[in-house]
Amino acid sequence: MKNRIIYQSLFFISIFMMSCEDKLNVEPTLSISDEAALTNEANIKKLLIGTYQTDGNAYSHGGYVQIFSDLLGFDQQVSWNGTFTEPREGLTKDMLVNNFLISEMWKNLYKGVNQSNLVLAHLDVITDETERSRVEGEARFLRAFDYFELVRLFGNATLGVPLRSEPVTDFGGDLSIDRASTSAVYASILDDLTKSTQLLPDDNDVYADKYAALALTARVRLYLGQFTEARDAADDVITNSGKTLSPTFADAFNHDEDGAEDIFAMQVTSQGGDNQLIAMYASEDNGGRGGDISINQEYLDIFDDPNDERSLFFYMNPKGDRLSGKYTNQFGNVPILRLAEMILIRAECNLRLGTTTGAIPLDDINALRQRSSAAVLASVTVDDILRERQRELAFEGLGIYDIKRTQSTVAGIPYDSPKLVMPIPQTEIDTNPLMVQNEGY
Repeated sequence: MKNRIIYQSLFFISIFMMSCEDKLNVEPTLSISDEAALTNEANIKKLLIGTYQTDGNAYSHGGYVQIFSDLLGFDQQVSWNGTFTEPREGLTKDMLVNNFLISEMWKNLYKGVNQSNLVLAHLDVITDETERSRVEGEARFLRAFDYFELVRLFGNATLGVPLRSEPVTDFGGDLSIDRASTSAVYASILDDLTKSTQLLPDDNDVYADKYAALALTARVRLYLGQFTEARDAADDVITNSGKTLSPTFADAFNHDEDGAEDIFAMQVTSQGGDNQLIAMYASEDNGGRGGDISINQEYLDIFDDPNDERSLFFYMNPKGDRLSGKYTNQFGNVPILRLAEMILIRAECNLRLGTTTGAIPLDDINALRQRSSAAVLASVTVDDILRERQRELAFEGLGIYDIKRTQSTVAGIPYDSPKLVMPIPQTEIDTNPLMVQNEGY
């Protein structure tokens, strides 16, 4: 969590990240800072740190990206008890084009993309080669991360999202851009991840390192059904990152600092960073709104052992709603990539491929079950592993993606239904004449 105080000094970030709808409000005097900000090595590094802050705020990986992904992937397993209508639309799969939160997610993810592009466009001001490689690797990782969420949330099988590889600095110009194909977006994501894996150091404090890039690669490859590549990336992380499973399931969450199995986490302190998951999942005593998202019996029914710690990792708010224990520390970091997910990816890919790279699938699954005091299995199927993912990774923003990649259904809705794809925000449709709305909106 160190160095996050630097966020407060990033006065120049707003110069470049104004949304199109705000362009008429830009003070003319602000433009005089452009050249100084982008030709100074220290400022480029601060801009990179600011990109982490953008990615970690409430409208990105500080909460709403995960929350909407969860709600889209749930049916009767959870209830929405909050007064906001926007998240409810995600749970009911009846989203509107003027959903404010979806619009903010779109804008914020693209804000992160643009900040990454600005860093990448000005790498030449960094004189030390090692430092330049690190900065480039981090910016590529963050850009890939944002595009992965954009294409999974707003894209379909063929039509992706606008793909910008160059920064926008003149928001008064023509910003029209059409949607790239889904395959082109994924090609860009994988190119960034390949290069960031090569550029990043093995350890990089709280920022993205080589193993964060490999872990995200494993997640992307699994989603694309590229099981060999996903297996190998996950195994590399498991074998070489130095990360270990936390002693208990509870120990994997609510950290003030990165935990034993955190490969990458969004940093939160009392001075900076957002944990919107606390706001939506936690009781008032734990810093939340009281329990906007509560857990129903239908979720508990997926557990096959009453001693499984994961089936007991809940608490009751004063109204009697069951709330997740994953988010109880108001200033706790937001886990993004955990070793447990890599173990699940390796196990699933090995089983699908008939291989035993790193470990046999049964041993990987039983390692997670034993950590949670669940009885070990005598054999394992792909369905067993998918169910284990639900037990282990629920409320971490991955549910809808497993439904889509396994071609399953949720609430009786098939995986390829337009109802499981977010609408392009109406503000984007109104300001970008080349934009095409998703089917059904």
